[in-house]
Amino acid sequence: MSKDTLNRLCSSGILSHIDIHFALFVCSLSGADMPELSLAAALVSSRTRQGDICLDLSAIAGTQMVDEADGETPVICPDLSLWSEKLMGSDVVGSPGDYKPLILDNKNRLYLFRYWDYQEKLADLIRKRVSDNKGTIDSAMLKDGLERLVPGEGNGDINWQKVAAFTAVTKNLCIITGGPGTGKTATIAAILALLLEQDKSHRMRIALVSPTGKAAARLQESIEITKKHLKCSESIKRAIPTETSTIHRLLGTIPHSPYFRYNSNNKLAIDVVVIDEASMVDLALMSKLVQALPMESRLILLGDKDQLASVEAGAVLGDICDTGINHGFSQRFCRDIKKVAGYEIDGDGRERNRSNLQDCIIQLKKNYRFGSHSGIGLMSRAVNEGDENRAVDLLQNDSFLDVTWKRPPSPDEISRVFRDTVIKTYGACLKEDDVHAMFRLFNEFRILCAVRDGPQGVDVLNAVTENILREERFIEGDRRWYRGRPILIARNDYRLGLFNGDVGIVLPDPDADKDLRVFFPAPDGSIRKFHPMRLPEHETVYAMTVHKSQGSEFNRVHLLLPDRYSPVLTRELLYTGITRAQKNVTVFSSEKIFRTSVTRRIERTSGLRDALWAE
Repeated sequence: MSKDTLNRLCSSGILSHIDIHFALFVCSLSGADMPELSLAAALVSSRTRQGDICLDLSAIAGTQMVDEADGETPVICPDLSLWSEKLMGSDVVGSPGDYKPLILDNKNRLYLFRYWDYQEKLADLIRKRVSDNKGTIDSAMLKDGLERLVPGEGNGDINWQKVAAFTAVTKNLCIITGGPGTGKTATIAAILALLLEQDKSHRMRIALVSPTGKAAARLQESIEITKKHLKCSESIKRAIPTETSTIHRLLGTIPHSPYFRYNSNNKLAIDVVVIDEASMVDLALMSKLVQALPMESRLILLGDKDQLASVEAGAVLGDICDTGINHGFSQRFCRDIKKVAGYEIDGDGRERNRSNLQDCIIQLKKNYRFGSHSGIGLMSRAVNEGDENRAVDLLQNDSFLDVTWKRPPSPDEISRVFRDTVIKTYGACLKEDDVHAMFRLFNEFRILCAVRDGPQGVDVLNAVTENILREERFIEGDRRWYRGRPILIARNDYRLGLFNGDVGIVLPDPDADKDLRVFFPAPDGSIRKFHPMRLPEHETVYAMTVHKSQGSEFNRVHLLLPDRYSPVLTRELLYTGITRAQKNVTVFSSEKIFRTSVTRRIERTSGLRDALWAE
């Protein structure tokens, strides 16, 4: 395909300039001018940037990508059989197992080599972990520990937290999934106590990690609070770690490199790894982490499989859980859980030949935050199930005090619509003098946007909020740096110990002649401060995207959807935005846009699901 044709695809928004450069580079490696190859290379580069692991040729073969215009012919993808034949005839395209820039599998999925490699190594290691159960468990001790640390509900119902704890102790791999308020992180403290009791030496090496610094801090806080109330010895409580880190810090970042200090050739000296907010972890990072773990270590993933997928390529947690498909437990698992916990659990009666991965996945079903009469809980479930009529009915139902629906404001209305809320929330925060009180008030409320650009986007909402606060004299002057400006870190800086997702507030520093510094809360409750010029990439954060809000929770949320269709509008985005609110959510959206969002799902092309679940 000629460079002019690729540029037409770029002008139409299908490709970017980097995709075109990659396509031309691949063609130069092949030594042949092959239009089928240049188009495939450009498209697989584009799709990977957009979050897919690979390009499904069968889904686009024969389709028209650009219409006929100004005398130019339309751009049409080749026929599938011709396309795959041409690609396999190239020196730069190989089959699975080959070492070539592009890999084409037997289902016509085209990969960049490194993403195929990430996928296959992760799938292989997961299958090995599933088949390698822990064989030295003291069943009597485990049964006693489960009764003490994760008691039943007292009404005969299955306590799925107890099932999750049993699974985490008895298997090398355990995935605990569930929505906000289902007790995922609370369950982890009990699991760690059970593992330490089994270990007896209490010297088990445990790593608690999350993909962002914010999520790591929340995990640490949760375990610190929960472990105090566990019914176990003080020595066990002391042995339960509370220090958390990001995954990147655990693996040991190498500056200016995609590689880590710990890898498949230099394993981590760890017995248990707990990954919180696992839905945010992309394929590359998850694969690198699992490769760096000793096979005998335990891997526990916590996350909400129904949340938004990672910003980078992959929907790893969803693929591992085979989201959308209900798998019953194996007969063996049902027998084991009955013996130890006394629960009668219905399985599907099948033992899978490849693995019993379904036995490693536990869904926490009881919500301790959103009861049966919670509008947030009911609406989030309706959205998650794709029930647009039920979701709209709940949104429009005035009987739920925790859910409010408003039409999206026009550009001229935004300032008026948000003025009172901004003054009451952010204005109250800016009036405070105590830094701890400021953080507490600031985290009470957040404006969440589906998009960054446009009249209902993050950039506009942040500017509107600042203008309101200036007009009401909560902000003095018109400088970029001012007292009370909230800052969101957008890139990890390991030298400073600041991580993507960390939030700071700009304040005068009494120790520096009242010059402005950016104050950040530390996990231990202390406050750290930095000169603004030292900060890594950052942005103002009165408003933030729903993607950026993952791993955070606020008492009140205003969720603002655009007034026109956008590809980011999916049920996962709605579900994630709604469930960031603990007490109240106001959704600004037209009914049409809301309905469209509920009916659309994120679809990321990947072979990981097939690699794990295909019979």
